[in-house]
Amino acid sequence: MRDGFGREITYLRLSVTELCDLRCRYCMPEEGVCKKRHGDMLTEEEMIDAVEAAASLGIAKLRVTGGEPLVKKNILSICRRAAAVPGIREVCLTTNGTRLPELAKPLREAGVCRVNLSLDTLNAEKYAWITRRGRLEDALAGLRAALDAGFEKVKVNAVLIGGFNDGEIPALAELTGKFPVDVRFIELMPMAAGGDFPPSAYLGADAVLRALPEAEPAAGDGGVARLYRLPGALGNIGLISPISAHFCGGCDRIRLTADGKLKPCLHSAAEYSIKGLTREEMAERMRAAVLAKPQWHGELSFEVRSRARRDMNEIGG
Repeated sequence: MRDGFGREITYLRLSVTELCDLRCRYCMPEEGVCKKRHGDMLTEEEMIDAVEAAASLGIAKLRVTGGEPLVKKNILSICRRAAAVPGIREVCLTTNGTRLPELAKPLREAGVCRVNLSLDTLNAEKYAWITRRGRLEDALAGLRAALDAGFEKVKVNAVLIGGFNDGEIPALAELTGKFPVDVRFIELMPMAAGGDFPPSAYLGADAVLRALPEAEPAAGDGGVARLYRLPGALGNIGLISPISAHFCGGCDRIRLTADGKLKPCLHSAAEYSIKGLTREEMAERMRAAVLAKPQWHGELSFEVRSRARRDMNEIGG
């Protein structure tokens, strides 16, 4: 399945919920979300129909997101059924990690092969501030549980925020020396809520290289991150730069929100509803969404906010 610019679309990011047990400042409002009617959200059957429709069009990689996907009571069933869909070769999951101590092994048994864990700081007070309610010890316990569960790959995602965690770049990067993980630094994106961060918070990912002069380029893994490696490390350092050096030309993904809206581009307002459609109708709607995928997301900065008109928890992180 190719879009209007010749890009092959093989990757679906499926958000299973807008809810989360944390309230990260760059992701969602402090008061949480206004819960939508149950009937307005995708059912498990509709999610699996959507995955099957996507697979019929050439989607091979599925990432399960939220909100926080592990607050979804039927998350294991969703992952197990999605992993069994013919054509789906890889099921990954992004989580804040707080529920991994009890769910990491069941997720692995359900067919999830890779896990990304969000961790923006190694300072307990700062972790409580950025998440508004979380405990660092819970996230670190989740990281250990993910490693023990035997996933093919564990990655740590750190949103790079000037004045907050830019002084922790070496400490976060050192996780790759202690554990077989990749640590990926992601530029802060100017979403709808935005967390009231000042202009100085929006650092380019090259700030990581300035803080890690010993890092050497590493072979790419087919993803959007530019990879580097510290001497003797067990994993890579990744730089994801949607603001300073966008990678739209190689974008291979579409997104499906928990309320059933296909988003051809994270930062576009365009959405295509699949709620209530048959599997065949979903496939047709997906084709239309892919053909509507823009060439790039347009300028983004502190002054020029995302046109998505949703917070990240409503789209799928």
